[in-house]
Amino acid sequence: MKLLPIVALLAAAAAQAQDAGALINGMYPQLETIYKDLHAHPEIAFQEQRTAAKLAAEMRTIGFEVTEKVGKTGIVAIYKNGPGPLVLVRTEMDALPMEEKSGLPYASKNGAAHSCGHDVHMTAWLASARALVALKSQWQGTLMFIGQPAEETVSGAKAMLEDGLFKRFGKPDYAFALHSWPLAYGTIGYNSGPVSSNSDAIEITFKGRGGHGSAPDKALDPITIAARFVVDVQTIISREKDPKEFGVVTIGAINGGTVGNIIPDTVKVRGTIRSYSPAVREKILAGVRRVANASAAMADAPAPDVQLIPGGVAIENNEALVTRTEGVLKKAFGDANVSRMPAMTASEDFSQYVNQGVPGMFFFTGVYDPKAVAEAEHGGKPVAFNHSPYYAPVPEPSIKTAAQAMTLAVMNVMAAPAAKP
Repeated sequence: MKLLPIVALLAAAAAQAQDAGALINGMYPQLETIYKDLHAHPEIAFQEQRTAAKLAAEMRTIGFEVTEKVGKTGIVAIYKNGPGPLVLVRTEMDALPMEEKSGLPYASKNGAAHSCGHDVHMTAWLASARALVALKSQWQGTLMFIGQPAEETVSGAKAMLEDGLFKRFGKPDYAFALHSWPLAYGTIGYNSGPVSSNSDAIEITFKGRGGHGSAPDKALDPITIAARFVVDVQTIISREKDPKEFGVVTIGAINGGTVGNIIPDTVKVRGTIRSYSPAVREKILAGVRRVANASAAMADAPAPDVQLIPGGVAIENNEALVTRTEGVLKKAFGDANVSRMPAMTASEDFSQYVNQGVPGMFFFTGVYDPKAVAEAEHGGKPVAFNHSPYYAPVPEPSIKTAAQAMTLAVMNVMAAPAAKP
């Protein structure tokens, strides 16, 4: 007798997957037109005016109540379908300030590029909204679809929350987001616990006393101080941090001086700190400040100006929600195509929503030909990673996979009473 609910649940999941897949397949020609338009007209953080207007218009056509200019350029689309949970589904809208080199016929030409796949996310977001409305007899509750600005600067989620996102529209019971990744299309990856890293920026100005390069004893060389810091700061990672815990310090820019025979007054060092756990984060932050001050003190130089700028907070997927969702995704896409994967070392501000006490799940969907991915994994030609100017997802399978996966994840937590086993 105990097997009956399980059988009914699997049957319901299979029916939902078939329905969602058929709907998304049928609407794909329209989706491709939208995708290519979004791809060709990218807009960077907090400048997503055209993008937001396009998404808002599409959502109104579907039947959502849309509020624009939430958190500057963000949009919130609400669809009420009886009593039930409030479920947030986020897409990012911003592009990167870089030249696209994909060679695609619909490549951008305005100095910005969707080289992180946000155009895929937006198109799949629209497709999921359409599919969910078409399948509304199978779920109950309220959808909160948000188009978020400025994910690339890790500031858009904060802007929307500070503009009253949860106070004005309600605090969600669940939150979902996805991200395209250089996996084979048709595959889905996810994790429980940490999914992304904490991110903090380093900006340090070392102070010296300028002089002639032929008489360094008459000057106080900030370049030497900065060089000492760049080397010594890595001992925080290699000698102070627990080697079983993730943490990285990268110095990406050193700026000082103008010509080879003049010692400058100051040198500016900039970098990034990445970590998963709060304890490791605090250890590295304290260590960076300590090493910077010690590097200056060793040269009897003035204390440096140390700025450690908070960025993204690590996303923590909800274990219960992951367990609940993975079964539905495996039923739809097959066990071999749905799997847990290590946390990424990049950062994401979806954490801003789940850190408000909202159970959330952030997952990854593949975008490349499986043969190309397999060849790359065995030493062949690498596939372009996110943020590469050559990043070029294969549109149709990438969008269909993302849209169907999100639709099923949402329906799984909003199943109508009649659809429950």
